[in-house]
Amino acid sequence: MSVSKWIGGALGWSFGGPIGAIIGVALGSIVDAMSNGNTDTFLGEGKQQKRPTYNGRAERPQTQSGDFEVSLLILASIVIKADGKQDQRELDYVRQQFATMYGKERANHAFQLFKNISKQSVSTRQVCLQIKQMMDHPSRLQLMHFLFGIAKADGVVTEDEERQIQIIAGYLGISVRDYESIKAMFYNSSENAYKVLEIEKGASVDDIKRAYRKMAKKYHPDRVIHLGKEHQAGAEEKFRQVQDAYEHLQKELKF
Repeated sequence: MSVSKWIGGALGWSFGGPIGAIIGVALGSIVDAMSNGNTDTFLGEGKQQKRPTYNGRAERPQTQSGDFEVSLLILASIVIKADGKQDQRELDYVRQQFATMYGKERANHAFQLFKNISKQSVSTRQVCLQIKQMMDHPSRLQLMHFLFGIAKADGVVTEDEERQIQIIAGYLGISVRDYESIKAMFYNSSENAYKVLEIEKGASVDDIKRAYRKMAKKYHPDRVIHLGKEHQAGAEEKFRQVQDAYEHLQKELKF
């Protein structure tokens, strides 16, 4: 079956605007899948839904699994090209993550779409502004975590990759503290536990405990449960890193 026939019912707001245009070019044509009334799922599971047009409205619709996935594919293609080359380890990481989340067949279709997206010249600003307006904050944080994972797949996050992810974070409306928290999860440093919990080194035990409760709530996997069970593993990893940071400080400060 052609990739275009796998566009299914879980795409919502991403079917319009700059992201929709990128998907359209990557597929070559989405008309035949829609005109045939195809409801097979390419980027998510679920019944076919009415796809709203991206029109800058203030009300934010619920992000579907497919919306998250195509956003992830596009942003991943930007990060991978940030240092001027596409490292095979980073490409393998993307394929592996999609295989883990979606299964082999669905991952193969997603990766085929990803390769077609990577050939395009993408406006980072336009894509990110659409995501910022239409996607909830917990889901945007999950995107950031995945992007750092891609950049780190070859063993090191280069300056170009970090700069690109930082630009993306700014356009997505991710605060500096949230950005530094997620970034710290991918670097080895004695101060990273503090950064993950978004507190300064030297914070009191009470401040550390309060910070942990706040971050555990912010990064709890249930915050992105609407994206589907396939995205829970990534959310659980982020949550586990918050727990690890807290436990590290517990041992270090003996409280």
